Amino acid sequence: MVDSAEEMDNPTFRSDTVLSDVHLHCPSKSHLMVRLNAVGQPVFLSYFKLLWSTEDLASGKHVREVSTGEEHQCRSGDELCDKDRSNVKKEGELNGEGVEALLDDDGDLEVVRRPRSASDLQAEDLLRDIVCPVILMKGKEDAFEDEEQECTCSDVIKIEHTMATPLEDVGKQVWRAAFLLADYILFKRDTFRCCSVLELGGGTGITSIIMGTAAKRVYCTDVGEDLLVMCEQNVALNKHLMEPGGGEIKVKELDWLKDEFCTDPEAPYSWSEEEIADLLDHCSVIMAADVFYDDDLTDALFRTLYRITHNLRNSCTVYLALEKRLNFTLRHMDVTCEAYSHFRNTLNDLENLQDGKMKYTVEPIKLDFCQFLVYERIEQL
Repeated sequence: MVDSAEEMDNPTFRSDTVLSDVHLHCPSKSHLMVRLNAVGQPVFLSYFKLLWSTEDLASGKHVREVSTGEEHQCRSGDELCDKDRSNVKKEGELNGEGVEALLDDDGDLEVVRRPRSASDLQAEDLLRDIVCPVILMKGKEDAFEDEEQECTCSDVIKIEHTMATPLEDVGKQVWRAAFLLADYILFKRDTFRCCSVLELGGGTGITSIIMGTAAKRVYCTDVGEDLLVMCEQNVALNKHLMEPGGGEIKVKELDWLKDEFCTDPEAPYSWSEEEIADLLDHCSVIMAADVFYDDDLTDALFRTLYRITHNLRNSCTVYLALEKRLNFTLRHMDVTCEAYSHFRNTLNDLENLQDGKMKYTVEPIKLDFCQFLVYERIEQL
């Protein structure tokens, strides 16, 4: 007999297992799950802390600083704090003027290191807390009491998710591009205020939840009843975040491989005729995060985008966020990013489309906006 605790300490994964970004940032310890989902996968509950609370955003208060890695971002915008800028200057003068090679007693070179500033210590503290899930055993809900006392309701997002799944279930995990898009929504909050929004491939719903703090109505869509149940649970867990602005999130099924909305009243998460009419009459924003990992699904997504935007009453802006994942392939005998290349080619085809009905323009968004959630904003995003 194998000890179950030992199995949890030394997990093994099949060759088709995909690990989420959340899992990669977990401390090395045993993980106790909240529950098993309908297909027997462990479900975890994580707290994701907002560096600015929704109350601060609503009131326009900019009071907290964010430091991640070598990049230092301030809540007031893109500029470095004057204090830190002067510290950097002084440190450069200290280390750059008349520094001679110092040798120890054995003749080895002693490296003069820059003094650690307060911002470095703050960055280290943030990195310690990066996207670490809070895990509890089923039936031990009171384990969250301490965390709830430390975190106010307005600056924490609770998300149920899995950590390792086959490729077809990656929507049940949390990915960095969803955080990036959420950051942009919070940065451009006024742009999305009172909008009607459609998210394609919403997954766990974290981006729709953030959008729901500003937009009037969000249709969060994906496929698969088990995933949609999880998404709806996450919306319910964070209902308090949408209440101040009166935002509403509706979880619906939308299969990119089908040409029509699911309107079967017997099917869970189907669309009513009124909801379809509302979407087509009022939707002005469509978004998707980290859904470009399979070429066939990428093609299906762009066909769905064309079909929906063709039927919208108003012009629409589509926001796409993704992470370029580099892999070594035997076919190229080199490190490539085939999924991203296919995405770019399909995006170019859409922009060059000339059918006399629709015109699309593509603009990249600079990633110099403030960071509102604690995660690693890598250059591949």
